[in-house]
Amino acid sequence: MPQNNIKLPASNTQPKLLNIYFTAGIPQLEDTAEIIKLIQDSGAEMMEIGMPYSDPVADGPVIQKAHELALKNGMTIEKLFSQLKSIKNEIKIPIILMGYINPVLSFGFENFCRECSESGVSGLILPDLPPIEFEKNYQTILKQYNLNFTFLVTPETSDERILYLDSLSSGFLYAVSSSSTTGNENAVLKNEEYLSRLASLPLKNPLMIGFGIKSKKDFENVTEKADGGIIGTAFVNILLENRDWKTKAIDFIHSIRA
Repeated sequence: MPQNNIKLPASNTQPKLLNIYFTAGIPQLEDTAEIIKLIQDSGAEMMEIGMPYSDPVADGPVIQKAHELALKNGMTIEKLFSQLKSIKNEIKIPIILMGYINPVLSFGFENFCRECSESGVSGLILPDLPPIEFEKNYQTILKQYNLNFTFLVTPETSDERILYLDSLSSGFLYAVSSSSTTGNENAVLKNEEYLSRLASLPLKNPLMIGFGIKSKKDFENVTEKADGGIIGTAFVNILLENRDWKTKAIDFIHSIRA
């Protein structure tokens, strides 16, 4: 089983799972470990760490800006693994690395998975890795290193394909709230038909809703029929825009959990 595996709430009365995303290497290169500990200590059940990339096509302006700053700061995959190893024994909640396939292939896919396993990482999200390629070339390697892999679905994804992607996923299934990039102000958060359709399917994984969640109200709305929610842009914006980001980041997570 992957380390730090995701634990579902024992009952409907317990809080929904909160997953916080941030981009590694911001605001400063060496802040990553402190942010990881802050997220854990503030009450999130898991976190996604974005691996900076020069062409983050699925991301909106805020996270694109974060990628640019992180690369300018000197963040690399090697550096991220070093940072993760330095606090590996202090982190008890799942860490998922999210990014794009090209940098991972440049690093060497099996080498990357080995480093993940040695760094306390429990899973990966690579949105531009086609499922057929995943099945053919990478699924066995991920299992060898006890790593989860999560696929994304959207409102346009058919029921048949949702079940297919769920069957390939482990850890959780990532449901994009609307067909947009991350942080899109026009994202339709509570697409009742879509969320009800997802809830009606016999999914084997916990269902997490992401894209566009900015507040406790948003979080509660989208997780009514799901197991949890993913907050990225709103949290990253705090790291980018506030000199006193530590206090504001803690307050933000606490506000979701209030």
